[in-house]
Amino acid sequence: MPDQAPHSASQRPYLFRDQPAADDWQLIREGQPAAGAPAIIPLSEWLEGEGGEERAPWLAADTELDDALAARLAAAPLVAIDFPKFTDGRGYSLARLLRERHGYEGEIRAIGDVLVDQLFFMRRCGFDGFSLREDQWLEDALRNLHVFSRAYQPAVDQPEPLFRRRERERSQATREPAFA
Repeated sequence: MPDQAPHSASQRPYLFRDQPAADDWQLIREGQPAAGAPAIIPLSEWLEGEGGEERAPWLAADTELDDALAARLAAAPLVAIDFPKFTDGRGYSLARLLRERHGYEGEIRAIGDVLVDQLFFMRRCGFDGFSLREDQWLEDALRNLHVFSRAYQPAVDQPEPLFRRRERERSQATREPAFA
């Protein structure tokens, strides 16, 4: 799109809580040295290290999230979940488990092969940070966050299913006095 300015190739477009944001975190992949802080590092390195406010873990899509790991992650300043391919949906489950079963309240960030088409669904599962693939546009991402006006199923962002919301709206409408 000609009206959209390209972003720097060295920095991925980043959204936090539905807004473009500066990303101060450096993503460190397996086998790369952590050069500076703050850094998002592989889970195994984070578990071995001291963590703190300057280090955050990223979880591979095949991470088994048990109660002990979730308890350790509660202290993390953010948890990043890697999408090795956009077709790999295991990260959605990890985010939903972190939010709903384990009550994680910090940032859950999607990293890796993150496309704008996925954002609405990722947010419904509990993601609030999105490090988009380099070829994705922030303007398109912002539009895709609101691509659907309503969702049928309950999720992290709306625990009440649509049919219950409609029942409640109808019952409230019948209780309100009619205008003459």
